[in-house]
This record gives sequence, C-alpha cells and structure tokens, in this order.
Amino acid sequence: MAGFFISCKNQTALNTITTVKADSIALLAIAQRGLDSINAFEPQIQNGDLILRTGRDFTSESLRSLNQRNKTYSHCGIARIENDSVFVYHALGGEWNPDQHVRRDPLAYFADPFNNKKLGIFRYRIEKIDQHQIAAEVHAAYLKKTPFDMDFDLSTSDRLYCAELVARCVELGSRLNVKIPHSHIGQFEFIGVDDLFLHQLCIKLKEITYR
Repeated sequence: MAGFFISCKNQTALNTITTVKADSIALLAIAQRGLDSINAFEPQIQNGDLILRTGRDFTSESLRSLNQRNKTYSHCGIARIENDSVFVYHALGGEWNPDQHVRRDPLAYFADPFNNKKLGIFRYRIEKIDQHQIAAEVHAAYLKKTPFDMDFDLSTSDRLYCAELVARCVELGSRLNVKIPHSHIGQFEFIGVDDLFLHQLCIKLKEITYR
C-alpha cells in the first residue's frame, strides 16, 4: 500500500500542449488573481493554522483519491508567523525536496497558483497558547531536520509524512485536546489529509480556488 503514497510531493507534470500568447496571458492573470487573494488574506492567518493545497499534478490527484471522506485537498502544512510573514512548515518527499527534511516555505510559494488549483486555510478551535505551541512543535521538527517517512508508518516518530507531521504537532501542541482520527484501507492504517480538516474542532477560514 505504501507504494501509492510516494509522496505528499509537488510534481509538475510535463506539458505537451503548445500554448499561444493569449493562453500565457490568461494563465498569468489567473495566477495573479490567486496571489492577490492570498496576500489579502495572509494578515488573518495565525500561528498553528492548518494550510492545505490541491496540486495540479498526477501525484496530487492520486493522493486526493486516498482521502476516505473528502477528496478536496492533497497536501498540508502548519502556519508559523515570523516577522509579520507567514511560513508554512510541511513534510515533502520526492525530487522537489532532495534532502527529504521538513520544509519551511513562504505562504505564496507553498500556495503557488501555477502548480496548484486550490488553497484552504483552517483553524482548530483551541486556546491561543495551544495554537502557538502547535507552531512551536512544527518548528522544532524543522530544526531537527526530521526526514520524510517513505514507509508511511504511524508506529515511528523519527520520520513523518505530511499529514502525520501535522497530526502529531496538533496533538502535542493542543495537549491532546485535539486527537486526529485515522483512516484505513484494508489493514493499512494512515492519516489522510481529510482527517485533519474534517475534525469537529477544525473550522474553515478561507478557501481560494484559482480560476
């Protein structure tokens, strides 16, 4: 089963369609509107917020299909505010992250409208101190250079895949006031991206669809 999960990675598919100038202008306009929406909402994001995206590539489509209840999003991370800027910490595998360690990316880079179709911003209804602790937990994982878990094994904590990283930081940061459920496909147990945002304590703040 793990072979289906080679990822939580952002992989740009080869484009074999010849584009004309009008197509390029339209794509740029779509991307700019997306970036404008991201920049407008960014000041409302807080430490510990759940940041989700839907990639345009085949790997993202495959990952979305593994969600058992809601197939909207394919990848996830946690927001941390640093000098009035929002950074997203997330676990990524594949060629887009050669060292395989937890990444720290600016929000606009994580949400890149050229390579993604949708951005979602969610928040757990917990104490402010716990929100800050969630952000502190994911920052600690980044400083430790926690590697990506290619085996998607929930029994280990020295390697983490994207949803596992978020779930672990949310549970530790919230002092287990938020306990993330697990999904199953046959005997394979995992944490799906939808297990994170469908939690009863998780609310949607903003969803941006790039058109």
